[in-house]
Amino acid sequence: MSAPFFVLTGGPGAGKTSLIAELARRGFHTIPESGRAIIREEMQSGGDALPWADLAACAERMLERDLRAHRAARALSGPVIFDRGIPDILGYLTLCNLPVPPHVATAAKAARHNRRVFLAPYWDEIFTQDPERKQSQTEAEATCSVMFETYIAFGYEIIELPRTDIAWRADFVCEQLAI
Repeated sequence: MSAPFFVLTGGPGAGKTSLIAELARRGFHTIPESGRAIIREEMQSGGDALPWADLAACAERMLERDLRAHRAARALSGPVIFDRGIPDILGYLTLCNLPVPPHVATAAKAARHNRRVFLAPYWDEIFTQDPERKQSQTEAEATCSVMFETYIAFGYEIIELPRTDIAWRADFVCEQLAI
């Protein structure tokens, strides 16, 4: 790996995007979640590459965007924090009992991140739904479990984030990045 690329993963509604925003505010390079951007684009255009309409098409769009982001991040110096990584795509497909196309698994093996992956665990107290996050609490918990299993299967080490406020979570990540 040419740069320290770190992934923040977990289920929906666990505080990942808020933490990414705080890390960006602190000066870290961050890469936003591709899934949310694609959902917004598809909803605005009337498209169906949405997790609840055509997850396979949505996964392909996420893969394209994530691979572009991974390549672009190579030009950045210092740690780069990704809001989800390519293995998340495999996790979603697995969670929905869809086949994982070989090229998706190949991409997850080729576009590696730092072996330490931050997992935002399911947290009932902060879980919310919105027009882009339609999963139930049960689905959010299952997503977190699948992401854990997926990253382990790809040889990553999981560092679970504490269930605490954003500032403390960001401090925790900063401490881990210094190790």
